[in-house]
Amino acid sequence: MNSTKDFFTHSHALCESQNIGKDTRVWAFAHILPNAQLGSECNVCDNVFIENDVIIGDRVTLKCGVQVWDGITIEDDVFVGPNVTFTNDRFPRSRVYPETFSRTVIKKGASLGANCTILPGLTIGANAMIGAGAVVTRTIPPNAIVVGNPAKIIGYVNAKPITTSEHKDLGIPTPEVSATSVKGVTLHSMKEVSDIRGSLSAGEFDRSIPFKAERYFLVYNVPTAETRGEHAHKECHQFLIAVKGSVHVVADDGKNREEFILDSPNKGIYLPPKTWGIQYRYSADSVLMVFASHYYESDDYIRNYDDFLASVNVQDEI
Repeated sequence: MNSTKDFFTHSHALCESQNIGKDTRVWAFAHILPNAQLGSECNVCDNVFIENDVIIGDRVTLKCGVQVWDGITIEDDVFVGPNVTFTNDRFPRSRVYPETFSRTVIKKGASLGANCTILPGLTIGANAMIGAGAVVTRTIPPNAIVVGNPAKIIGYVNAKPITTSEHKDLGIPTPEVSATSVKGVTLHSMKEVSDIRGSLSAGEFDRSIPFKAERYFLVYNVPTAETRGEHAHKECHQFLIAVKGSVHVVADDGKNREEFILDSPNKGIYLPPKTWGIQYRYSADSVLMVFASHYYESDDYIRNYDDFLASVNVQDEI
């Protein structure tokens, strides 16, 4: 709690809380209830209402017309656009209150576009971007870009989709193995033979596929709105081939992120351990084959992006 007032409050604002960080600015007609907590260097614009059970981090921007209800946590560096609507009760009734409100968490660095609606009890992942007017009905993973009603993932921040044809258009040669900006991730062109009878594509383990596989699995009949993957492995190597249709693959090493479009059975991508992998935008007819260097072991998975970043940082320091 501040012993002295070191934040700015406009003369036409009603700020009942003293749990407000240094250099935060509260503008006209905003109303902040007594138990709300705000960090430093926040910007609370006109006509914002903040209830009691609210935690807001540092450098958060709340644009005009936003109401932040009980049960909402907004972490550092979040942008909340004009008239964003938060909700905290899935089955609201007049003068009927739940014992506890669903906790909604907006993670560090996320941006919420104007007029979007966030249903209760969800988490908006770090650095995610919610499009204007989107209706978010499910938890959003880190770095995802979502739009629409209901909101669907259309991309990932700083990950421009690259196809093989675009590489050729740019005059970049396509050797059997191509490096990427993501640590250890490589694109592979498999041997292909085509004639009047059809086409054949083949690869050899420990050669064209850079490890000996102990396991394979197929992913198919995936609804186009669904996202799979969203994890890394501690020890397991993976090699992905779209044997039918197309799949978008995002590879992330904690510093660099690229998005690749697998759309031919003679193209593959190698994901080494400690690579965060995401697969999404499956075509309706897609079949994704994945070769793995290890048998299935649940303890080998890193399923939380913050844990993944921590593991990469520790690895880099060794």
